[in-house]
Amino acid sequence: SLVGQLTTGAVSRISVHTEGAAADLNAKPIVSAVLAGYLQTQTATVNMVNAPVLARERGLEVREVRTEREADYHTLLRVSVKTEDGERSVAGTLFGDSAPRLVELLGIKIEADLAGPMLYVVNEDAPGFIGRLGTALGEAGVNIGTFHLGRRSAGGEAVLLLSVDEAVTPDLLTKVRALPGVKTAMGLNF
Repeated sequence: SLVGQLTTGAVSRISVHTEGAAADLNAKPIVSAVLAGYLQTQTATVNMVNAPVLARERGLEVREVRTEREADYHTLLRVSVKTEDGERSVAGTLFGDSAPRLVELLGIKIEADLAGPMLYVVNEDAPGFIGRLGTALGEAGVNIGTFHLGRRSAGGEAVLLLSVDEAVTPDLLTKVRALPGVKTAMGLNF
């Protein structure tokens, strides 16, 4: 559902890449789960059985790509979507006790558990930004459960994922978007 929550605009293609040990698995259930996760942001009647049919009905091109080589992870699942704005991707893996973990977002390495309500922020990497964000959240009475950060390069684009105790409100998003350097801010829910 992460891709569906982050994507704005019409999606024309969804690609599901399995790498490493995941490339040896039957990809049909994986692709169905990805499609169901994406489509659940658009319709409440989607499930793993009807997701491929609903995707076809919506004109979505679905691609499956397998890469048997292992890169940084023993197993990796990458989901890419193509919209009129370009292509975006997220990647995840399984750690130790089979706990799923996000390891890449928009081409930026980041490690995060996806659970409950979260705040997603894309900003310019600059000194003091995290302090200003923390102050804004504290003044709004928002408690941070976990904080995950990744960046392209020093001074480049940065991505933050914060788990918070309560759903992100429109008022909070307005305050976060007003901070200098913020490119995108949105509430997510898992």
